[in-house]
Amino acid sequence: MLDTVLGKLARQHDPNVLVGFDHADDAGVYQLTSETALVQTVDFFTPIVDDPYTFGQIAATNALSDVYAMGGKPLTSLALVCFPDKGDIEILERILAGGLSKMIEAGCTVVGGHSIRDEETKFGYAVTGVIHPRRVLANQGAQPGDRLLFTKSLGTGVISTAIKKGTAKQAWIDAAARSMTTLNKAAAEVITGAPAELRSAWAGEAHVPTWQVHALTDVTGFGLIGHAREMALASNVGLIFDSAKIPILEGALDCIRAGYIPGGLKANRDFAECLVSYADTVPADIRTLLFDPQTAGGLLISVAADASSSLLSALTAAGVPAVDIGQVVPPTKPLIHVN
Repeated sequence: MLDTVLGKLARQHDPNVLVGFDHADDAGVYQLTSETALVQTVDFFTPIVDDPYTFGQIAATNALSDVYAMGGKPLTSLALVCFPDKGDIEILERILAGGLSKMIEAGCTVVGGHSIRDEETKFGYAVTGVIHPRRVLANQGAQPGDRLLFTKSLGTGVISTAIKKGTAKQAWIDAAARSMTTLNKAAAEVITGAPAELRSAWAGEAHVPTWQVHALTDVTGFGLIGHAREMALASNVGLIFDSAKIPILEGALDCIRAGYIPGGLKANRDFAECLVSYADTVPADIRTLLFDPQTAGGLLISVAADASSSLLSALTAAGVPAVDIGQVVPPTKPLIHVN
């Protein structure tokens, strides 16, 4: 909706805007100097788990993710709060405490915020980070031959729906909460760092070469297919996914089979499935899961094939459960194929 409205307005022409809303990217990037650019994003939503502290953690993790997805380092944040006038103030305190715990873990300072009275609780952050202007990792730039790595499992949307229905098993809730409260910090630090074999040779240099990562995005509200679509269109490439390799949260397929389908999943599917073809062997529940809207989802990485194994090993060594789920190919019709 926002994209439709903004698209009708006159665009500002500021040469310092390196990534704006017209790119359908994860965050905006604004250049300050030849060495420094700001990364800016904002995200807030209604509770998706019952525990206020965990909800705060999830909201913070989700907001921070967009900065990591650009290759940036979060610096400061502003809290956004909508809370009922007669709500329990202790609940709000727990939400804020949960969010603060993740901001501290990220090394991101909460410098203020804004609150309004609202019948429905909503919480999130506007986050500002920094990045070198020449090291921005956008969703544009994927190249044929690249491998596609993914750093988290799918299924938070359908499990959250089951939680709201009161039918989610505790093991499902725990697995989803762990995923949604795990920062993409470790993954981003590996992705933006130099491979070990290059560190000593480039010691002391200002611009150490990094892995051959050509494009990067986080998988959130538009689901894996929705964000893959943005990467493919921005890069003018096609994508092939191996459905058997895509990691899935415990209970996610059970939720789909039980009919716990969030409205966002249906909207994502209606919008993007026209660009997808499937092998006959791909089960119906997997096809559905590919459109599941994620909260604080994983990073989708397009990396040169000859660097993918080394990057995958480095991510695994850093405790990131990354997997290779597909490849980039020349433009195809349809744009995305799932085996």
